[in-house]
This record gives sequence, C-alpha cells and structure tokens, in this order.
Amino acid sequence: MKRINGQRMVERYRQILEKLRKSVEEMEASLAEKAAREAIAAGTDPIVAINEGLARGMKTISDLFDEGEAFVPHLLVAAEAFEMGVAVLTKAMARNGKLREPLGKVLIYTVQGDIHDIGKNIVKTMLGASGFEVIDLGRDVATPEVVSKAKEYAVDIIVATALMRTTMPAQRDIIEALKEEGIRGQFKCMFGGAPVSVAWVEKIGGDAYAATASEAVEKAKVLMAEKRAVANLG
Repeated sequence: MKRINGQRMVERYRQILEKLRKSVEEMEASLAEKAAREAIAAGTDPIVAINEGLARGMKTISDLFDEGEAFVPHLLVAAEAFEMGVAVLTKAMARNGKLREPLGKVLIYTVQGDIHDIGKNIVKTMLGASGFEVIDLGRDVATPEVVSKAKEYAVDIIVATALMRTTMPAQRDIIEALKEEGIRGQFKCMFGGAPVSVAWVEKIGGDAYAATASEAVEKAKVLMAEKRAVANLG
C-alpha cells in the first residue's frame, strides 16, 4: 500500500510540473497561477516547481524564438505567465521561511545604446528563482554606472546583455573599465544576447557566455564555485 501511495504521489508531482510547464508554453498566466497554487497545496518544493516546471516551459519558448518559430510578443506573454507562477511560489517560500541564503549576488543590465530587455528580464527572473540575489540596472546603462553599482553592491557576477551587433562593444568596455580601476579580479563577467558568441566573449576577456536563460543560471553557479575556490585558496 505504501508503495502504491508513493507511486501516486510521484505521478501527482509529475502532473503538476507538467501543468506548470504547459502554462508557460501556452502563455496562460492564469493557468500558471493556478498550477503554482496547486503545487504549493501538494507540498511540491517551490524551487523544483520553478526549475522543473515553469523554467522548462520558458526554455521551450526561448528555443522557439531562437529558431524563428516564436516572436517577441510570444516571449512577452510567456514571460508574464512565468513570472506569475514564480511570484506565487516565492511568496509561499517566504511565508514558510524557506528562502535560502543567496547563491551569490548578480548585477544585470542591457548595455548602453540598447533598449531591448526581454531576454535580460527572463534571465533575471530565472536567476532569482534559482537562488541568486539579482540587482537589475535596466536597459541602456552606461559603463561608469555599472562599475559604480558593482562596487556599491559588492556583487559577485556582472551580467551584460547586448541584442544588437552595434552595441556589443559596450560589453568589452565593462571589462576594460574594471581593468583600469584595478578591480577586474573582484567580479566574474558573463555576457549574452542574440549577436554575442563564445568567440566574442573569449576575445574581450569575459568569464562566461550564455546562450539561454537556463544556461545563464548554470554558468552563474559555475562562476560562483570558481569564486569560492579562489577564496578558499586565499
């Protein structure tokens, strides 16, 4: 009997995660809210619900966008559903005292001259849902302000997105500005955006490149592990 009940519980969790995923893929904010509340009622770990449910749905839409099968309006509406579900789940975590110690502190922004921020907002939401403290400077942010805020908030990682080829040099500028102040080693720098590539990030001396929001989360975790390893050696 216990085995049967256990199997039913696993199946129930699987169904909930599937509902969360589909709510984002189908761009239904009300469904995302309903599925998130169902997850809470069933005792699903909110982090699992976000990463294995909502985030998977967002990745589907992001992949479709990359393949030219979804467009900016789809991303916007899917992001609304994603954020609705995340809001319900994180509220429950706070109420239950289950919010974890942040994995690290991230400063995120869209580079100067670039007003596109959909991708940046998705990355911000997923980083926050995955346990990072995220400071969002917004879009069209000048390099001096980035350096100033990075120092003010003592962040671990700087994430700069560029959605236009003409604004990509601003990603190189942040690396150079940090070097000029002699503080490059204090921060890990991750870059992304439609025209950005691994080769470009290596060329400008960045620490990581992320093609998708979910990859940005994984890369951020790796960068934090590297920072901790260096700190332990010191």
